[in-house]
Amino acid sequence: MPERLPRLLFVCVENSCRSQMAEGFARALGADRIAPYSAGSRPSGTVHPKAVRFMAEKGVDLSGHRSKGLDALPAGVRWDWIVTMGCGDACPHLPARHRLDWDLPDPKAMDDDDFRAVRDRIEADVRGLIDGLARPATAGPGHER
Repeated sequence: MPERLPRLLFVCVENSCRSQMAEGFARALGADRIAPYSAGSRPSGTVHPKAVRFMAEKGVDLSGHRSKGLDALPAGVRWDWIVTMGCGDACPHLPARHRLDWDLPDPKAMDDDDFRAVRDRIEADVRGLIDGLARPATAGPGHER
């Protein structure tokens, strides 16, 4: 029986920029080693056009993604990691083995350079998280709370 892939959930408020980019990077960087998802506490219903455009610059296609709420997640899933992304009290507490909070500003109103800077920080944080999952349990990823 194959081992279950670690399930990661990235949560922001609208599931339009930050958590969408994190899920996209996790799918691209984690390939068949993780099962990434994203959701928003108050989903906007659309993925921000800048997120789609600037992720394409990194070779990650978000054009088929949609903004979704927590109620759209698979029922009964036990999350291995939940990463909240700067949503503070707007992110509800969901049960998970591990929780991280990445205090990231919402880039939706930022100029292109600042939006790309948030995207690049998300890429680095996702890469660090995935690399940490490959290390022994005593050397887990940073930012844990």
